[in-house]
Amino acid sequence: MKDFFIYFFGVGTEVEFSAFTLPHFAPIILMGLAIYLIYRFREQLRSNDKLDVGLRYTMAFVMIVAEMSYFWRLVGNPSLNPNPVDHLPITVCGWSVIFCSYMIIGKSQTLFDIAYFWLFSGTLFALITPTVITYTGVTRYRYYQFWLEHTMGYIAIFYMIFVHKFRPTVKSIIKSYIALFVLAVIAYAANEMIGNGANYLFMARPEDTKSILDILPANFAVRLLVMASVITVLFVGAYLPWFFKDRKEKAKVENVS
Repeated sequence: MKDFFIYFFGVGTEVEFSAFTLPHFAPIILMGLAIYLIYRFREQLRSNDKLDVGLRYTMAFVMIVAEMSYFWRLVGNPSLNPNPVDHLPITVCGWSVIFCSYMIIGKSQTLFDIAYFWLFSGTLFALITPTVITYTGVTRYRYYQFWLEHTMGYIAIFYMIFVHKFRPTVKSIIKSYIALFVLAVIAYAANEMIGNGANYLFMARPEDTKSILDILPANFAVRLLVMASVITVLFVGAYLPWFFKDRKEKAKVENVS
C-alpha cells in the first residue's frame, strides 16, 4: 500500500503525458460538457436557491482542495524532494482558482472581473500546452489535480455568467491589469531574491519543457514587453464578445425607436 501511494502521488522519470492526445482532450471535453449543462439548465438553477447554493459551495470546495492538495502532495511525499522556494503561491493559475472559489461563494463582481481575464489569458496557455504534467500521466494524482485546478475556474466563471448574469466591463480589464501587475512585481522580486533558476510567471526565461511560451525572447526587457503586449491582446479578445453583444443590443434599441 505504501508503494502504491508513493507511486500515485509521485512523478515519473520518463514522459507519461503527451499533448493533443485523449488524456489531454478528455478533461477539456468534460469541462465543455459541464458548461453546456449549466447553460442548458440555467433557468432551473437560478430559480432554485437551495440547489444554486449547494452547487456554488461544492465548486468552491473542489477548487480549494484542488489547489491546496498540490502543496499537501509535496509535503506528504518526501520522494519529491520539495523545496519551499520552488513552490511559492505566485502563479496566475493558482490565484485564479482561489479568486474563483471566493467569487462563486460571495458572488463577488471584482473577483469575477479579475478571474475572467486571467483565465482567458494566462490559464488558457496551460490548457493548450500542459507541460507541467509531462511526467505525470493518468495513473498519477497530479494529473487529476492539474485538470481540476485548470478547468473548474472556467466552469465557475460560466456558472456566474449563465446563472447569475455576471459580465465583464471595460473597468474589469483595468482591475485585472492592476491585479496582474501586482502579482508580476511579486514574481519579479521572488525571482531576484531566490535566484538559482527561479522563474515565477515565466518572467526570467522560457520553460524547461516545450510549450507555447517558447516563442518569448530570452532578453528580460524584450520578454516583458512581448508578454505585456500579448496579455493586452488577449484581454481585449476576451472582452470582444461582450463588446459586439452590446453593439448588437444597442442597434436593436435604435431600430425600435
